[in-house]
Amino acid sequence: MLNRPFDKSRLPSRHVTEGPARAPHRSYYYAMGMSEQEIAQPLVGVATCWNEAAPCNIALNRQAQSVKLGVKAASGTPREFTTITVTDGIAMGHEGMRSSLASREAIADSVELTMRGHCYDALVGLAGCDKSLPGMMMAMVRLNVPSVFIYGGSILPGKVPAGADVPEDFATRDLTVQDMFEAVGRHQNGTLSDAALAVLERVACPSAGACGGQFTANTMACVSEAIGLALLNSSGAPAPYESRDQYGEASGQAVMELIEKNIRARDVVTRKSLENAARVVACTGGSTNAGLHLPAIAHEAGIDFDLFDVCDIFHDTPYFVDLKPGGQFVAKDLFEAGGVPVVMKELAKAGLLHLDCMTASGEELGAALDKIEGGPDGRVIHPVSTPITKTGGVVGLKGNLAPDGAIVKVAGMSPEEQVFTGPARVFECEEDAFEAVKARSYKEGEVIVIRNEGPAGGPGMREMLATTAALSGQGMGKKVALITDGRFSGATRGFCVGHVGPEAAHGGPIAMLKNGDMITINAVSGEISVALTEDELAARKAEWAGPRETIYASGALWKYAQLVGGARQGAVTHPGAAHEKHQYMDL
Repeated sequence: MLNRPFDKSRLPSRHVTEGPARAPHRSYYYAMGMSEQEIAQPLVGVATCWNEAAPCNIALNRQAQSVKLGVKAASGTPREFTTITVTDGIAMGHEGMRSSLASREAIADSVELTMRGHCYDALVGLAGCDKSLPGMMMAMVRLNVPSVFIYGGSILPGKVPAGADVPEDFATRDLTVQDMFEAVGRHQNGTLSDAALAVLERVACPSAGACGGQFTANTMACVSEAIGLALLNSSGAPAPYESRDQYGEASGQAVMELIEKNIRARDVVTRKSLENAARVVACTGGSTNAGLHLPAIAHEAGIDFDLFDVCDIFHDTPYFVDLKPGGQFVAKDLFEAGGVPVVMKELAKAGLLHLDCMTASGEELGAALDKIEGGPDGRVIHPVSTPITKTGGVVGLKGNLAPDGAIVKVAGMSPEEQVFTGPARVFECEEDAFEAVKARSYKEGEVIVIRNEGPAGGPGMREMLATTAALSGQGMGKKVALITDGRFSGATRGFCVGHVGPEAAHGGPIAMLKNGDMITINAVSGEISVALTEDELAARKAEWAGPRETIYASGALWKYAQLVGGARQGAVTHPGAAHEKHQYMDL
């Protein structure tokens, strides 16, 4: 254990530990069993999103203890605290999903308030599910303190027990929660029995950890390494692995080094590191939600980096990591193949990575990658020179139907499957669309439109996994297209376009659509359009009755709807670093 002195004269914790006037504050610390030396050391916030809502969060409390050991070993004093998280797998398909994206802001806000209120000098943040990862990273960048992020780890893949009476395609694959949503679709169309569904739901999620495919949690875990806030390879090991403890301890020690060197979150998160993160999302076929979260993280640093910037990078990045839902493998397989560091080494070979970015280890990315051994296995990680496809797994779209852009995941789709023209079948909310899908009251070749589900209009920009999974379960995933001003889960498959902006509540063209309007989606050329002239759209807007009224007239979701901006800029709720008049660390 190190015993090194730190000069606290410029650290925030001096406001609560130094000088005679702070004797009342110190008395609180003594009441918690802290020693004089611990009070005199830097105070490090160790924030987790632990709760008993879902397996993605259940192990974070234990993992935080290893982080605290690392902080203590490097002459720091850890102070653990928790914040909320809303788990999308539980919130999916009902009113609870409106809380999901809003929870990202609540996480960032509550971490900020805790750090400010108690004058902590640095932050190690642990998160395990979807919005909690970007929420924690946003807080780090907003506060601009020395920061290290650590992911709670993925779940292990599920396996059907030998002899179970389930369809062969389920029995022979690694299962994730995505398979359960698709199993519901199969059950609804009569091709999966009650007994088989009961078997699958008991084995699909066999451990602690976040959903195993390259869904939003694992996508943002990869981002945490690529953007530099997490130690290399720290996101890879599944949650149940005891080896995660060593990354917790190393993260605790690393944050103390960052304090000593005064390396802050915005020294790490730069335009270049955001571009690195977008590259990793694209080459792994990651979640379209990254197109929302990367601009939001950039906003906290005062960097102009919107959906179009993300999509430009997606467009010229090869897709070479074969992960579910578009591919075959899960996070555990990626870890065993070498993890995100090997992926980044491949990007670097193609000149697609900025190697001069600072990282949480206190060294530049290129130097950190030089220490990584191993290369592509040709199975999970393909060589960048022979990718699965030559462009990224996620594509941006723009046109008269989405002047502020839209986004679609095309990983695993052939070029022919990436072009679709059909008549609109318009639904005013997700529930109406889901009921129509269940009743099969739609036709092959149609473009299903779900509107009024944007950040403000929802409110909350819900994900549509239940609807898209039901379509896949009915064998219609490639026979219809779907567009929405809401979001899609990282587990979504099929030709599904999300983040259509401006959203319906803000008077975007999606609000003007009528049944039968011919819509064209072309992910090859990046087009999303409706066969209406500017004059026709303007005439419809003049007749538009205005935003649909929601039932949320008070409370947190009402506040969120009043504040939230468009998806193009990340659906953020405050002016961001470009407008700040002080930095927390320097007060």
